[in-house]
Amino acid sequence: MTEQGRQYLVFGATGGQGGAVVRTLAERGHPVRGFARRGAEPADSGVSLVAGDLADPAAVREAFAGVTHAAVTLPLVYDTPTVADYARNIADAARQAGVQQLVYNTNTCIPNDTTPYPAYETRRITAEILVDSGVPTVVLCPPVYLENLFNPGVGGALANQNVLAYPLPADRRVAWLSHDDLAAAMVAALDRPDLVGRSVQFGGGDVVTGPELAAIFSTALGRQINYLPLEVDAFQEGLAFALGAEAATGVAGIYRWVGQDAGRDLFDLDPATLPKVLNVTPTPIAEWVVARPWQQFA
Repeated sequence: MTEQGRQYLVFGATGGQGGAVVRTLAERGHPVRGFARRGAEPADSGVSLVAGDLADPAAVREAFAGVTHAAVTLPLVYDTPTVADYARNIADAARQAGVQQLVYNTNTCIPNDTTPYPAYETRRITAEILVDSGVPTVVLCPPVYLENLFNPGVGGALANQNVLAYPLPADRRVAWLSHDDLAAAMVAALDRPDLVGRSVQFGGGDVVTGPELAAIFSTALGRQINYLPLEVDAFQEGLAFALGAEAATGVAGIYRWVGQDAGRDLFDLDPATLPKVLNVTPTPIAEWVVARPWQQFA
């Protein structure tokens, strides 16, 4: 497929994951349009932005005008009927626009079995709606992001107390993934018709436990860092100040499941999948750590 005549659309363009996709497409010289809530500002001033609500079918159709390829990351909304409406609006507009390929980022791995947590189930429903829509769709299922560690809560404890606190049991193995590597994977999948209809679970190249992650931080930062498994209730309470109670409850459900035996291996992914299936070389955790200005949290 040639590049001529392509128009890319990125949902969640002002968020962490969607913003990285926008940057990656723009840096490669692709025409890209972003979709975000009203009042949001594009991360790249050179990227056009359509402001609207995913619950508004007309706004979603407007965003898809002339679009050939779309990358979808949903906002942190976990009400099942609302998210199903989002998915149907995207699917209907993409089908009407004749979109050639759509890539959906579930924002977390989805367990094989049904769970009581909307953070998984709303993303499962969305994947089913998009794949069944008739629009050629690839579903990408990443684990958890390194950028989740770079915030005042985690970064403050790291900078001031030499503690890496996160709501995962110490023995959970996690294939931590950066936003940039996620973006590279999504852009690669947009040009992979052979993956249509498939769900690809992938993570970064380093699959580590909590103490092993802290050891990487220790070496990278030149001081002893200790891992502290944070109670999910405490994590949820802190997150509510930044995201609101409903979003915080939804996100916390991800960690409640992984903290149980049933979810023990959810983030323990094959590090070979990203380079073998999507031809993306993952960023080593140590390289990512060194590149962050942790001192700003001191």
